[in-house]
Amino acid sequence: MSKSFVLRAGERGHNVIYSEGSASSYVAGHPGSFITRDSSFNFHQYQEGRPGFGTLRVFSDETFHGAGCGYNIHPHHNFVICCFVLEGELTHINTAGRGTVDQLRQGDYYVFSAGSGGKHSELSISPEDMSAIYLWLMPNQLFLPPSYQRNHFDLRTRKNRIVQLVGDGDGALPVVQDLRVSRLVTDRAGSYTYAPRTGAHGVYVFVADGKLSSNVADLGRRDSFGVSGIDEIRIEAEDSTDVFFVETAMIDDARIRQWEEEHGDDARH
Repeated sequence: MSKSFVLRAGERGHNVIYSEGSASSYVAGHPGSFITRDSSFNFHQYQEGRPGFGTLRVFSDETFHGAGCGYNIHPHHNFVICCFVLEGELTHINTAGRGTVDQLRQGDYYVFSAGSGGKHSELSISPEDMSAIYLWLMPNQLFLPPSYQRNHFDLRTRKNRIVQLVGDGDGALPVVQDLRVSRLVTDRAGSYTYAPRTGAHGVYVFVADGKLSSNVADLGRRDSFGVSGIDEIRIEAEDSTDVFFVETAMIDDARIRQWEEEHGDDARH
């Protein structure tokens, strides 16, 4: 039996976090810098909204406003964090391996597995705004050594097809979970089909830009739906549409609650 929900842009959680006052030790930037965060799920105090979906605990789109804005160095453990840069430039510093200082621009993305413990900082150094999609997911193995990998999605050559970016596909960044992240960017109207691996997998579909119609729901910019127990998702996408597909094994709520209580992250970005 299929199950689904639709989450409209205006129903998602919304935060504005300023780089001054009580938040200044956490949020970097010159006075007046701030982060806007729109989030689909409600992981602890991270954001209000509906519960997570499968192994996916956080799905948010965030914009760093102002030179130097971002997150100061902070810890994570037993979480996998993925980031997909939509606009601007992100300077990412992390302690995985021997440590990495990375600069990511439009189309770049990373997978940071905090595992047994890691720290990172994310900053927009230039005056232009930086916008990105963030995912947090539960790993399928706890306390693994931290790791960091990055890749690039070329918007010029990979249009008008669904491309897997994270998971077990060719050229995708591997992740320690039964999860796949794919992206579709169009410059013309077209029909597409996404088939989850099994009926025990769910798919969260998020429209970063543009519009689409499907056999589950019609979506506009920043709208989304989650669906499980379905053989395929049939999509009619308009031109200039940007869509993320997050396919995850579905887990029962009791197992998720136990995991969060015993091994959950400190729930800070």
